Amino acid sequence: MSAAGPHPRVLLLLCLFSSAACNMFAFTEEPSERVGKADGYCSRILRAQSNRKDGNSEFRLRVEGDPESYHPGSTYRVTLSATSPSYFRGFTVIALREGAEGDKDEDYAGNFQIIDEEETQFMTNCPPAVTESTPRRRTTIQVFWTAPPSGSGCVLLKASIVQKRIIYFQDEGALTKRMCEKESLYGDATDKPLLDCCACGTAKYRVTFYGNWSEKTHPKDYPRRANHWSAIIGSSHSKNYVLWEYGGFSSEGVKQVAELGSPVKMEEEIRQKGDDVLTVIKMKAQWPAWQPLNVRAAPSAEFSVDRSRHLMSFLTMLGPSPDWNVGLSAEDLCTKECGWAQKVVQDLIPWDAGTDSGVSYESPNKPTSPQDKIRPLTSLDHPQSPFYDPEGGAITPVARVMVERIARKGEQCNIVPDNVDDIVADIAQEEKEEDDTPETCIYSNWSPWSVCSSATCEKGKRMRQRMLKAQLDLSVPCPHTQDFEPCMGPGCSDEDASTCMMSEWINWSPCSMSCGAGTRSRERYVKQFPDDGSVCTLPTEETENCVINEECSPSSCLVTEWGEWDVCSATCGLGMKRRERMVQMPPADGSICGAEVLEVEKCMMPECHTIPCMLTPWSDWSDCSVTCGKGLRTRQRMLKSPVELGECTEELEQVEKCMLPECPIDCVMSEWTEWSECNKSCGKGHTIRTRMVMLEPQFGGDPCPETIQRKKCKIRKCNRGQGNSDEKKRRKEQREKRRSKQGRTEGTSEHPGCRMRPWSSWTECTKPCGGGIQERLMTVKQRFKTAQLSSCKDRKEIRACNVHPC
Repeated sequence: MSAAGPHPRVLLLLCLFSSAACNMFAFTEEPSERVGKADGYCSRILRAQSNRKDGNSEFRLRVEGDPESYHPGSTYRVTLSATSPSYFRGFTVIALREGAEGDKDEDYAGNFQIIDEEETQFMTNCPPAVTESTPRRRTTIQVFWTAPPSGSGCVLLKASIVQKRIIYFQDEGALTKRMCEKESLYGDATDKPLLDCCACGTAKYRVTFYGNWSEKTHPKDYPRRANHWSAIIGSSHSKNYVLWEYGGFSSEGVKQVAELGSPVKMEEEIRQKGDDVLTVIKMKAQWPAWQPLNVRAAPSAEFSVDRSRHLMSFLTMLGPSPDWNVGLSAEDLCTKECGWAQKVVQDLIPWDAGTDSGVSYESPNKPTSPQDKIRPLTSLDHPQSPFYDPEGGAITPVARVMVERIARKGEQCNIVPDNVDDIVADIAQEEKEEDDTPETCIYSNWSPWSVCSSATCEKGKRMRQRMLKAQLDLSVPCPHTQDFEPCMGPGCSDEDASTCMMSEWINWSPCSMSCGAGTRSRERYVKQFPDDGSVCTLPTEETENCVINEECSPSSCLVTEWGEWDVCSATCGLGMKRRERMVQMPPADGSICGAEVLEVEKCMMPECHTIPCMLTPWSDWSDCSVTCGKGLRTRQRMLKSPVELGECTEELEQVEKCMLPECPIDCVMSEWTEWSECNKSCGKGHTIRTRMVMLEPQFGGDPCPETIQRKKCKIRKCNRGQGNSDEKKRRKEQREKRRSKQGRTEGTSEHPGCRMRPWSSWTECTKPCGGGIQERLMTVKQRFKTAQLSSCKDRKEIRACNVHPC
């Protein structure tokens, strides 16, 4: 190193040491002729008085996905990491144009964005650089870097590491990442919208969407039941209208596509833009998300562009998802050479609309408030993300879009004005390129050209088709299955172009009858339609009579040819179809014709797919319908998918039983007995009635009321003498009763007018828990002649049992 200072190639690494490293250096400025404007820039030449090590493999600067090139304007995650057990205290990261010395603002490429302000900050004396917020031990840091605009060339991302008193830096190797601008696949299309388009006339394009998102390509948490792409919506438009863009906020239309898959609001917003929109682009939804192209063709749509509306944008929801989409934003189809791009092919990764904070395919709704900006998803967003990769690798594209030019109209700026021969030659050249079909794409032969769409000498077009039988490698796109070419009405060509070119006749078919007279046919096909687009009138089928064994049995019959097969009875899956023929001539002997006149066979339609419902998560269970005991509770969920997708048969409400603490049980009493006879035969006395406890109160129920009631009674006045006589008589009867009672066997009971058997044992409890009932009986053993029927009858007692809760 000369006395004048370090070579400019080490400016970055000497001046961009972190704040932790600055204290380890003595700074001496260059002579005044080198300072000038450079004073205050990152390129200030510093002399380091510290140990330096080159080529250390413990540290690495990495761009997510390890790309070799960058897309202008795209954002990348940049990671600086140390291999365990290493660490670093300070660091600096900067992006320089290749070959620049860093002494001018324009030497720095792109812009960094801070992810974690506690970890990183912009350098005070060098705003384009990122350094640590505070010096401490760390093993990794991350920042975002947005690539510079188109035409910036190659860029060097460089880092310096401070570990103790050692500084690691290098111009090549693990702490330097070189990335060059990615060239367009086909050279015509620009990477960023041109401010103004200089092309003339108009161009017509076909956009084809290939959804490659499947369980095979993205196996983590793949939603097997409801995976789909929503209806595609977009437009060709001017630079004054933006459907969506990275760093912008989602409109209500974008939000409804992103969260619900509904294009209705988005289409309304597009049509409200008036002259800023030339064509509205629409394609149907795809359920499920992926099927082989020989089962379901890739959706496509046609649109036009002109000088003022030369941008094309679209989006579609990846479902189910919180708010994830794919699409193109302001793709410019106008070239720098004032022409129209021939073809644009791009692989698509999902982006976040910023309206929902879910992290997985089927995360519950979690609105983002305030709304975030639109950003691309990365493999380090969240561990629960289906795209998560702890190594920070690139997300595998979920779709590919192909935009192909199919026609140009009007006077063109960069080519000779259109005539029929020029257009045919132009398309023939495209066909030559497209005929270079990849070996992994298996096609049928092209069909004959259709009739020209124009019946006059105005320019029209005609079409031919082929079928993609198999796509052996999904990562290799297969060319389109339709082809168009210009044409004019009949009689407009200079040459006689109305001649059909036919194939040779195919051999005659077998006779329709195995015995007797029948018919046979042969066919040929049109090898080339008239160049003028007229209809070919030459016959393609011939039929003639045939006879097999003229001396047939008189029981033979003549039948017609088989009719066409009916339509399959099923619209999807397995069905049946049938065809018929008629008896032309019954057997001569009057017998029944034995030839079959009806055929039935199975038919297979495309696999049935029910349209799954997009539903919100279940709500919380409602309160129990009762305050005690057994009841019911419910929960609901709502339909998220648009009504136009079909009727949803999933249940939207569930009901289940619920159990709360037992309800209080009040005391249950029997009916009152009849009032007893008055206890006096004359004078004042009393009479009583009783009732029994049928069920004791439980769980805090109401207590039992009284079981006996008494009221006064008066029969008649007693005569004095008569009263004494009656009283003596009554006392005598009571003494006899007591003596009689003492003489009876223990356990018996008396009742006025009858003798009773002892009480039976208590029956078993009717319930093992929760409150049951027991009962016992006392039956009449002997009824006295003087007894009244109402006062001598069987008795029953009831009591509660097993009152403990279950």
